[in-house]
Amino acid sequence: MDYEKYIEEAKKHLEEILREQIERVHRIRNEGDWIDYSKLPKIIIGVAGGDGIGPYITEQAQRVLEFLLQEEISEGKVEFRKIEGLTIENRVKHMQAVPDDVLEEIKKCHVLLKGPTTTPKKGDPWPNIESANVALRRYLDLFANVRPVKVPELGIDWVFFRENTEGAYMLGSKGFAIDDELAIDFRVITEPGAERIIRLAFEYAKKNNRRKVSVVTKANVVKKTDGLFLSVAERVAKDYPEIEWDDWFIDIMTAKLIDPARRSQFDVIVLPNLYGDILTDEAAQIQGGVGTAGSANIGKRYAMFEAIHGTALRMVKEGRGKYANPMSMIKAGAMMLEHLGFTEKARKLNMAIDICNSYERKIVVTGRPDGATGEEMANYVIETLKDEKLEEKWEKYAKK
Repeated sequence: MDYEKYIEEAKKHLEEILREQIERVHRIRNEGDWIDYSKLPKIIIGVAGGDGIGPYITEQAQRVLEFLLQEEISEGKVEFRKIEGLTIENRVKHMQAVPDDVLEEIKKCHVLLKGPTTTPKKGDPWPNIESANVALRRYLDLFANVRPVKVPELGIDWVFFRENTEGAYMLGSKGFAIDDELAIDFRVITEPGAERIIRLAFEYAKKNNRRKVSVVTKANVVKKTDGLFLSVAERVAKDYPEIEWDDWFIDIMTAKLIDPARRSQFDVIVLPNLYGDILTDEAAQIQGGVGTAGSANIGKRYAMFEAIHGTALRMVKEGRGKYANPMSMIKAGAMMLEHLGFTEKARKLNMAIDICNSYERKIVVTGRPDGATGEEMANYVIETLKDEKLEEKWEKYAKK
């Protein structure tokens, strides 16, 4: 085998990646200010159902949001806009993670409520195209993935800030291989990329009276990339002397989240991309499963809100799509309301979610005909929101 040929090709490949990332560093450093939604004449909320159970649960979340925003919609201050084409069939047809025309429609919106999308893997009936999520985070520069996890009875109230556009996923489709003999993938951390996610976590802690920020890496082994992330955290933390901070290695942190003696001591957690993906799924399982968790993907210009679970294609194939639990998308909707500045509506929706999903639980979604449909769960949330004694009821449950 002519290894020298591969080495020369790899040099050119690495040079292209380095130039691309150096340009990206400069772009991040020169990015503009955060969008001010309060100054917009109209907020446009794009809605993309995605694949599998995505359209089912997204429809129900949209119903809940439209109930809460009915006044703003009638006054022309908020518009829901359906985004077509973010399906595996259309993406494969165009052989693009996000087809160009679909991306243009998304960019005409301010925020996106998005159902789960299929990412093909080996053995699937589709070509191995890139994840739509990864592509959207990159195209829209959605650098912060924010995932809250709350289990009051266990003393858990965590908010994860996962870096969304760097790490192991940033160059996931740009690795290098020598036939079936050797494969190398790349991982990237930039100083401005690390700073903006870490600073956002500290700012959140400061504004929400949170006591501590925990930084998670494997800097003792992955010395260049994780080492840079940790050193940036040390510098940023000095700007927030009122916030306690500590750092953990990803392996022990994974264990401590299920340690009853330690887990209630964690608060705000910030970490690179891959670690964040793994740890937030573990945290969601502690909360009740990935079907219970919502997620926000935030950038300075755009934002995307979604469930953290997959498409559950088998459920749809078996005719059980209507029994999918929409609570993850409804939680994502609450995060969207807060992000857009509808803080009181978000607060009430979170109360209703707690009552319906954790406290009262008059109906339960099982994913099968022995449980409620997604529509019935959404109706339950809406009826709870209508209750004039919502806050009183929530406080009564929360004190128990």
